[in-house]
Amino acid sequence: MVQATPLFGGACQENVRVDLLIDGAPVRLALRSDAKSTLPGSLNRVTEFAVVEAAVAAGVKTPKARWLTADLLRPKTHAYFLEWLNGEAIGRRVVKSAELAETRKTLAAELAKNLAALHTVTQATVKLPLEVPTVSPAQHAIDGLTTMLKTVDGQYPAIELCLRWLRERLPTNEEVVLVHGDFRTGNFMISPRGLEGILDWEFAHWGSPFEDLSWVSVRDWRFNQLDLPVGGFSKREPFYEAYTKASGRSLDEATLLWWEVCGNLRWAVGSLFQGKRYLSGEDRDLELIAIAKRHTEMEFEAMRLIERGHL
Repeated sequence: MVQATPLFGGACQENVRVDLLIDGAPVRLALRSDAKSTLPGSLNRVTEFAVVEAAVAAGVKTPKARWLTADLLRPKTHAYFLEWLNGEAIGRRVVKSAELAETRKTLAAELAKNLAALHTVTQATVKLPLEVPTVSPAQHAIDGLTTMLKTVDGQYPAIELCLRWLRERLPTNEEVVLVHGDFRTGNFMISPRGLEGILDWEFAHWGSPFEDLSWVSVRDWRFNQLDLPVGGFSKREPFYEAYTKASGRSLDEATLLWWEVCGNLRWAVGSLFQGKRYLSGEDRDLELIAIAKRHTEMEFEAMRLIERGHL
């Protein structure tokens, strides 16, 4: 007997909880499938499956992927199964739940160690079906932002202003590694035992380590805990120090700031695009409209960072 229950809370791919019997024993898995519509830069499940395998091999705490399958939920799509993780991933609960108070004290260090492990994966060490960048990670990010901005209706002077600031201060000599691409609260499964696993690899790509290190501090991922910039659960310094210790990399403040401004801008434009998905009729999930309204907060944060730097 198989029981399938749709899981809600993700804005891009389709996720289903599957309960079944294997050799007579009950097993719970997560099924992850291509959605009807998605965001620019999102991987298909074939590529994502390969990325998850590489992350697991590098020692990243993430559920193992199994049984990549074609045409499972609908024609011309792929899906695969993941080990089921128990815990909490909903952001507002992660940052506020009394049950998780002790976990939050060590979460920054745990995540930093996992990022350091992930960032050992390079094009020289692992062959992955990912686009090979022809420009620097920073330039690639700016190009992607510019392209996505052209797809949404309206004029956004704050975004244009911040884009100009970014173009004038492009980081140089950036290292290229495998990055998660959406490393933030909401994609971490945690419990009173600690970090259970890192989820949702659909935006993984070859990029700068600073991208993952800064994306977790984008304003929206703090869930109103604005005085705790790392995911709503930590100050920046303990997170950066743990990463430096685990990775051996030194972290440049100006580059961290650049990528945090870029991250807030990326989500401002991404939020607008989510609204476009709803208005176009591609996806009628009302959550997309709520997401679209957040772009002004991200614009404000990007400009605040430009004016005042990290606080």
